[in-house]
Amino acid sequence: MSVAHYFDTMDYGPAPEADTEARAWLKSHADGFGNFIAGRFTEAAGRFDTVEPATGKVLASIAQGSAADIDAAVAAARKAQGRWAGLGGPGRARHLYALARMVQRHARLFAVIEALDNGKPIRETRDLDVPLAARHFYHHAGWAQLQEREFPDHVPVGVVGQIIPWNFPLLMLAWKVAPALALGNTVVLKPAEFTPLTALLFAELAAQAGLPPGVLNVVTGDGATGAALVEHAGVDKIAFTGSTEVGRLIREKTAGTGKSLTLELGGKSPFIVFDDADLDGAVEGVVDAIWFNQGQVCCAGSRLLVQEGIADAFHARLKRRMASLRVGHPLDKAIDMGAIVAPVQLERIRRLVETGVKEGAQKYQPDIPLPKGGSFYPPTLLSGVHSASTVATEEIFGPVLVSMTFRTPDEAVALANNTRYGLAASVWSETIGLALDIAPKLQAGVVWVNATNLFDAGVGFGGYRESGFGREGGREGAYEYLKPKAWAARRPRPAPSPLPQLAAAADFGSPAIDRTAKLFVGGKQARPDGNYSRPVLSPKGRLVGEVGEGNRKDVRNAVAAARAAEAWSRASAHNRAQILYYLGENLSARAAELAGRIAAMTGATPAKATAEVEAAIDRLFTYGAWADKYEGAVHTPPLRGVALAMHEPIGVVGVVCPDEAPLLAFVSLVAPLIAMGNRVVAVPSERHPLAATDFYQVLETSDVPAGVVNIVTGEREALAKVLAQHDDVDALWVFGSKEASAAAERLSVGNLKRTLVDHGLATDWSDPAQAEGSILLRHAVQVKNIWIPYGE
Repeated sequence: MSVAHYFDTMDYGPAPEADTEARAWLKSHADGFGNFIAGRFTEAAGRFDTVEPATGKVLASIAQGSAADIDAAVAAARKAQGRWAGLGGPGRARHLYALARMVQRHARLFAVIEALDNGKPIRETRDLDVPLAARHFYHHAGWAQLQEREFPDHVPVGVVGQIIPWNFPLLMLAWKVAPALALGNTVVLKPAEFTPLTALLFAELAAQAGLPPGVLNVVTGDGATGAALVEHAGVDKIAFTGSTEVGRLIREKTAGTGKSLTLELGGKSPFIVFDDADLDGAVEGVVDAIWFNQGQVCCAGSRLLVQEGIADAFHARLKRRMASLRVGHPLDKAIDMGAIVAPVQLERIRRLVETGVKEGAQKYQPDIPLPKGGSFYPPTLLSGVHSASTVATEEIFGPVLVSMTFRTPDEAVALANNTRYGLAASVWSETIGLALDIAPKLQAGVVWVNATNLFDAGVGFGGYRESGFGREGGREGAYEYLKPKAWAARRPRPAPSPLPQLAAAADFGSPAIDRTAKLFVGGKQARPDGNYSRPVLSPKGRLVGEVGEGNRKDVRNAVAAARAAEAWSRASAHNRAQILYYLGENLSARAAELAGRIAAMTGATPAKATAEVEAAIDRLFTYGAWADKYEGAVHTPPLRGVALAMHEPIGVVGVVCPDEAPLLAFVSLVAPLIAMGNRVVAVPSERHPLAATDFYQVLETSDVPAGVVNIVTGEREALAKVLAQHDDVDALWVFGSKEASAAAERLSVGNLKRTLVDHGLATDWSDPAQAEGSILLRHAVQVKNIWIPYGE
């Protein structure tokens, strides 16, 4: 071919990356890999093969980790954890710096191994995965150096079990291992069955770089190995990235164990293109959003939403661009897409595309060659998709884009949020005001403006709703590997004393005017649906009053009222602050009445009851102060732009209160939530509920909008279960018995709501370190990172 030919056609041939060093490393382990435990490879009792997706050929023999291997790895991690934490932040920082340099020093070897094992193009592993992995270790070395100053009230969680997926094997390792080690934890890592090689390479090189034995352990295997890790009693935290279905199983298995849990799960992310967008730029954005890593990305922009007036023109440009994409061997530096990770995943993609066509979608696939052999699939566009179709709602996890149109910005938001997921979104518009109006309305943990698939170690990543909970990266991600010192010192709540028997009336005098406290729903006092009441007795059995016996329908009504009060979440922080101050002011006016009620119910001395009311007033003022001050941050990742870390309300939150300090505990749990813009359905103390029902009279006179705070009295654990199972409740806080905590976590799997439970450990509600401020405010918000690149 002549030079003129290439100028005319722009054809170019293959540019293969050499794999000599990678093959040599694999040959050095020709007898097979063991698990990496306590600083060395161990003998494997069982084995399986890892296969090269591009050719179907075996790459290496891998250990099938058993329960005994998990036992050994956890024991090694436990043995090392105390000394590793005791090394101090600056000491650990040096190890993290060494790991970062190690990744950079062996960058090309990692890139080639990753491309062979996963099937993704070498350009992606070389230019994104490996550099970003090194960036995570550098960034978290900094957090280790600053830990004593920046997190003085926190301690490491302990031994962390981490389970990572096959789509970004090395990068997911860095996302999880770097913060865990930096902050004093030790790790047992279970890489994906399909792609274990870079984790094993990393462990081997980390030991050579001086990482102490037992600090990082790698146990390979299938789902049974992961299950053994999740269920191991010696693990203090599980961090999982993978499918929503497996995330649900992990939530169930860890319920009631006291294990900390973070889940980064599936997604069906919208890619919104407005009619004023730079169409050519948006087309390139689509290429990065859905055909990057063959679409095997949890935050892939797999749902294209195009404004109706430009849909035809945009689709035409997109199809023209699809025709220029090249699919080929992952080590070819001139390709755009590599291989699907495994035949089983390839079959799933084909099956879902066929379903989409049967349901009415129009399929477009460019006429481009695919390599022979291996697991390859072409870039695919399904247009004319309706919002309820299978391909619009199910995560395909492949190079398949589904397209829909919208007319107005409000319709775009409605379509974008019409999913059970909430991981990421992209907004394309040249009108920055429009883009920044839409971004906060999208129910997603990450929003990119005129960009897509931007990541950085300093910017948190994680989802809303069934995309999981917790964050990875940045300060918010660091907290996931720490626990408050104040809570670490809590002890089991003493067993409650037996309920007293109702005492006989003392005389035949005139009874007090009867008053049965009602429920408080939607800003109004409401009779319970079942029309039953329950007595409230003093410690000596004297009848203090009666409250309504709430049931499932009452909770449903309260949740509906809370959902309808969404304007509270949009109210200004200043407005919320003023109302909290007003609540404190009006509670102060009735302090003597509330103190008398607390003394009568609990048997507390007048002085102690008065102190509880005064503490509740002070707590309302504290959260009035925090309402307009607990703000997000502006991150400056290494690109031309910023990422706005916005603190957003979670939504509707159920709160189940303990029996101790019935007014103070109620206020301590409800106030931070409403300060941050949430709406609450509260179940007060079962034994001493009158403090809360008296408090709703304060709510009625303090300008609190209807539905912001709802109170349902009754049997605490029964109502907690109803709240846990309710799919329109976004989060649930349960403070009380260990059994109630376990049930809340187990039953929350329906919509994977966030939970904050005390596992039956007693909180000193009068101690600000345990019951006030950021220790609760962090759980009252979810962080959304909005990326805003700037410049040409």
